[in-house]
Amino acid sequence: MIKIMFQHAKKHPGLIPQFFFLTLGITGATLYLIRLARGPHVTLWDKQRNPEPWNKLDPTYQYKFVAINTDYKSLKKEGPDF
Repeated sequence: MIKIMFQHAKKHPGLIPQFFFLTLGITGATLYLIRLARGPHVTLWDKQRNPEPWNKLDPTYQYKFVAINTDYKSLKKEGPDF
């Protein structure tokens, strides 16, 4: 398939940018899917050493974007004070 792409690029030089951006898009999409598959730092695929990673979370750790019943003012903040 790559050989055919090079043959077409030699015959039609206007296709070279198209092949470049196509390859760039496929590479970016693949890297993004790998990033999604690895997941956030809370989720681990190591089933041998950490079979239940959710049990190691701090009770004040906010892992949801919005929690309806949580008072965010009483949670301890990590990091610099502003």
